[in-house]
Amino acid sequence: MIEVNNHCKLFDLTTSHIEGQVVNFLRRLPLHTRYICKRAIEEGADFIETDILASKDGILICFHDLTLDATTDIAQHKKFESRKRTYEVQGKNITGYFTIDFTLEELKSLRVNQRSPFRDQQYNGKFSIIIFEDFISIALGAPRVVGIYPEIKNPVFINQHVKWPIGKKFEDKFVDTLKKYGYKGTYLSKQWLKQPAFIQSFAPTSLIYISHLTDLPKILLIDDATTPTQDTNQSYWEITSNSYFDFIKDYVVGIGPWKDSIVPASNNYLQTPTDLVTRSHAYNLQVHPFTCRNENVFLHFNFSQDPYNEYDYWIKKIGVDGLFTDFTGSLHHYQEWTNPFSMGEESASKLLDKIAYMISKFRNSYN
Repeated sequence: MIEVNNHCKLFDLTTSHIEGQVVNFLRRLPLHTRYICKRAIEEGADFIETDILASKDGILICFHDLTLDATTDIAQHKKFESRKRTYEVQGKNITGYFTIDFTLEELKSLRVNQRSPFRDQQYNGKFSIIIFEDFISIALGAPRVVGIYPEIKNPVFINQHVKWPIGKKFEDKFVDTLKKYGYKGTYLSKQWLKQPAFIQSFAPTSLIYISHLTDLPKILLIDDATTPTQDTNQSYWEITSNSYFDFIKDYVVGIGPWKDSIVPASNNYLQTPTDLVTRSHAYNLQVHPFTCRNENVFLHFNFSQDPYNEYDYWIKKIGVDGLFTDFTGSLHHYQEWTNPFSMGEESASKLLDKIAYMISKFRNSYN
């Protein structure tokens, strides 16, 4: 996942900042499956990220799109042909197979595929959709502390079409699930450090609503300058203004903007950075931009097709507090190379052992 100006350790539990956090999507493989979550942890992710939607029967699932068309084998299931629907989503009519029209049992009968044709296709059809509780269990079952970074996805749409008992909302179900597994505590509190979590959403009203339900840290996601907020229809310029930052800082610990909104690009070259990071920090808001990707098609020419140059730029020059990446292993390696002690006492001890070994060899050769 992230490199949240946590530069001393991958996940620094001793400082007021979590420098070098790695937030991971691993979108180079089919999204949000059990295998991908475990793979991200193996590659060094400090946090694993997932989008949360709901099934027809009100079960929270890990899935990115409202529709199943682009990333599952739904087209091969003839028995579901009649399920195709057209719904209005954020003012636009979208046609497809929506998760909210399928029960969890039906969703689990599908298999997940890779969206992008230029990425690895060998895992297509091998994994099923998992639920939010599965995702949490994977993080809690890791051999080290691994945080979670779930997104409340399209809450307006979900609340329109899925109903839970006793008048509860999508957001209530979401927070109840986190509480069930012991997630609580303000940012960097003792409880939070045991089970770290950030809650993210593009919908500010959802974040404000859940601020009354949990004290876990929240991140307001911000799309590009042409996209209004999902729920309040506010413009990019409104929600990145000083007055809005002054308002939203009481509910969130930071923002998660699309990285090209921080530093615009033209003809694939980065232009002059905006003051978004500086102004955010002035209001004590962290900045966790998305998303770094290793493929040349996504790397600006400034980085000479080298993802490590991009990490260095965002972390050291722009001074962001975190980075989302689709390639956890590369950011993890960057952190190790630029912060030799970032992996904690065990790795520091190993490094000292190597130094002692090299010195002893030198002395033996000299003698």
